[in-house]
Amino acid sequence: MPMVASAAAYELRFDSGRICLDLLATAHPTERLDGTGALRAWLVGAGLVPAGSPLGQADLACLAAFRELRADIDQLIRAEPSLDRRPLESALARINSRTRGTPPAPRAVLTDDGRLVRHLHEEPDCPALVAAVARDLVELLTDPVAASRIRQCEGDNCPLVYLDTSRGRRRRWCSSEVCGNRERVARHRRRTAVT
Repeated sequence: MPMVASAAAYELRFDSGRICLDLLATAHPTERLDGTGALRAWLVGAGLVPAGSPLGQADLACLAAFRELRADIDQLIRAEPSLDRRPLESALARINSRTRGTPPAPRAVLTDDGRLVRHLHEEPDCPALVAAVARDLVELLTDPVAASRIRQCEGDNCPLVYLDTSRGRRRRWCSSEVCGNRERVARHRRRTAVT
């Protein structure tokens, strides 16, 4: 995989703890799935496909499908159960429809130096890639323990969502280095302004 593609995959990556939540992060702080190259880099960076996988099917229609999927995930993750259920039911129906695809099938390949690496049996089509993310969302939302660990970052103006797997379930920020540091700096400034 070329270094540029690796850098792009890293740039698009957010380790929320689930692939479906990682897809949500591609809309923050601005649209980051801004073309087919970005989509391909995200697919590799998120671990849906191994580096070097052929992704000819990741075209503009597939990009639109991932953006639509992201909108439905956002609606379901941030849903207020007491509100009108019709939009949620529509989003859920679309998600359930997308889970019907067969996710890409991995296989282990023995390299010349004796290591095992992951490849795919065949080039994945867009419905297969979308199905993998849609299934991840269904598994997350239907697992009461996992669903109870979904958190939104407490950072100012940060909409990122993650799975809190920390000891004691006290994680507050999407990233301690970014939002956590901003909060600590703001707290320090408030304290020093008072004295």
